[in-house]
Amino acid sequence: MVPVSGAEVLVVGAGPTGLVLALALARQGVPPRVVDSRPGPGTQSRALAVQARTLELYRQLGIADQVVDRGVPIGRIQVRSGTRRWSDSDLAGFGGSVSPYPYVLCFPQDDHEALLVAELLAAGVAVEWQTELVELTLPDPARADTGATVTLAGPDGGREVATVAYVCGCDGARSEVRRQLAVDFAGGTSEETYFVADVLATGGAAPVPSPRSGTFSFCLNRDDFLLVLPARHTGTARLIGLLPSALRQQPDLGFEDVRATAERTTGCRVHTVNWFSTYRVSHRVAERFRVGRAFLLGDAAHIHSPLGGQGMNTGIADAVNLAWKLAAVVRGRAAPALLDSYEPERIGFARALVATTDRLFAVVAGAGAGHRLARTVMFRVLLPTVLQWRPARHQVFRRLSQVRVRYRSSTLSSGRAGRLRGGDRLPYATTPDGDNFTPLAGLDWQLHVYGSADARVEALAERRGLALHELPWTPAAARAGLRRDALYLVRPDGYVAVVAAEQDTAGVERLLDRFAVVPRSVG
Repeated sequence: MVPVSGAEVLVVGAGPTGLVLALALARQGVPPRVVDSRPGPGTQSRALAVQARTLELYRQLGIADQVVDRGVPIGRIQVRSGTRRWSDSDLAGFGGSVSPYPYVLCFPQDDHEALLVAELLAAGVAVEWQTELVELTLPDPARADTGATVTLAGPDGGREVATVAYVCGCDGARSEVRRQLAVDFAGGTSEETYFVADVLATGGAAPVPSPRSGTFSFCLNRDDFLLVLPARHTGTARLIGLLPSALRQQPDLGFEDVRATAERTTGCRVHTVNWFSTYRVSHRVAERFRVGRAFLLGDAAHIHSPLGGQGMNTGIADAVNLAWKLAAVVRGRAAPALLDSYEPERIGFARALVATTDRLFAVVAGAGAGHRLARTVMFRVLLPTVLQWRPARHQVFRRLSQVRVRYRSSTLSSGRAGRLRGGDRLPYATTPDGDNFTPLAGLDWQLHVYGSADARVEALAERRGLALHELPWTPAAARAGLRRDALYLVRPDGYVAVVAAEQDTAGVERLLDRFAVVPRSVG
């Protein structure tokens, strides 16, 4: 084994979470080392839903337009039983003025990973495929200046010892990083089994190819429940269904075993099957998301039902949350204490999400008359009713899109003005020249004032090297919950750290001093 000096950050796992973490680090001047035991990027569509908050974060990284161009936005939701259509809801204005991306986007994971790998390569970082972590040793906590030691096994069977400042475990539900850290992954696995398939189909709930939008169908029969989503512009569809109990013990299952159920419930005729798989749903959250110089993200930290399309998006949010903090600490632009905020900010949301999806899964997947009735009421009655009422539609969007995720109890959050508090996502507001999210592309700390900044704020911005954005006070800003002439210190990930209703700069100064923050704009 040959000892070598590695990058300052090692990312283990090159799925969407690891790739986004690596890209966000590279965009902020810290090119990481990325390893993955697989031979290359994924070749199956798997995770499909990209939520609005993810697209907002992608806009900051400069890749949102590419993702949107290649994906299929959901424009309608139907509830069906075979060839019978119970309801058909138009989702125009689903997200209203809440986000620049007021929809759910379908973008297959294989295409998603390929785009991220290409962007990462353009940023000067190549993924090291067929390379796995086999040993991880963390330094004595008393030795603050010592990095973590890792042993990596490469494609030729050789082993390499590397020292890195930080290790990020993005290596999935069977995470080797988590195992090496001896972190408990408590939870359970359902008895029910799901099947998933990518198909070309016609009729019934099959999506009609469209360059603009697609239809998401909930398909119900007496004992069957299937989801049908558009997967690609070519017209392929994703089928997700509950495996009939009679098939659960059958070995070597294939699509032909569920064809009759799928076609009966959806009213589709399946012509081509691109891939098929079965799985059981687990609900687990790691006991800790950080151990010293090692972090857990994505499926290595939390797994849950795919209902709601939250899993991949939650991992990507983990990645962006950690990336700007790691970049700041590694580059000496913040105190190491900044990293202490990662776990409390992300673990609370993960626990709440797992609990929520667990309850929803129990209703949707359960057998028996009570569950059949619950599914009927939920999808045939409640869902169509909610989607016809604009305020309720907006609330559904806020929950699905993850724009409601906030960090109000974080050590980085303070202050309040109107509806907005420190730790909230910066509300989206259009301006005569665009919108208030445009400055966030700088991936840096910045000050926002909607109206006029006074001399104290201008002096603060000059003294601390903070970009000051005086944005016009408009009806859109008021509707978004912003306060006229209030002062907002915005984090590099687009969350508000400090809110000061009277442009009092003391709270901003305290936070910057506490964490020794130096903006990237300061040479």
